[in-house]
Amino acid sequence: MNDSSQTSASAPGTAAARPPVVLDVWCELQCPDCRGALDDLRALRERYGDRLELRLRHFPLEKHKHAFAAAQAAEEALEQGRGWPYVEAVLGRVEELDRGGEPFLVEVAGELGLDAEEFDTALIDGRHILIVDADQAEGKAIGITGTPTYVIGGERLDGGKSQEGLRERVEEIADRLLAEQA
Repeated sequence: MNDSSQTSASAPGTAAARPPVVLDVWCELQCPDCRGALDDLRALRERYGDRLELRLRHFPLEKHKHAFAAAQAAEEALEQGRGWPYVEAVLGRVEELDRGGEPFLVEVAGELGLDAEEFDTALIDGRHILIVDADQAEGKAIGITGTPTYVIGGERLDGGKSQEGLRERVEEIADRLLAEQA
């Protein structure tokens, strides 16, 4: 579930050629708290670039009726090379997703220049269901109960309760992990 449009390896022999620190972002695309976390995720990407890999992990909540379809759509966007732009576009319009459901997910794909017809087909044939199910099962196994939740360096940070100070905590852990690699 790596979005290759956001992470790329540098030339061998450079400092950035080390494996990046991984930040698993457990997200739900119908979640207003996840929308609130977008600024932090953008800031982290800007600060760390290729040294921090943001991995989208799905944790659709039952209370949001379009969350499971949105997770599948995000996987299709990842497959088409525009995962994070798609995630950000959908999260930025949570209310429209609430009202529009799957047709809205396909519409956003078209707006981003993705193959909207393929999105529609992917939502019908369920080709990404196993990935979403596996993420959700893993999330439950490690104690995730809400979104957004981050896992970095083996530490779970629950952003569903509060975003306050969360980016700073992620930065502390990322800085420590990167220093250990040096």
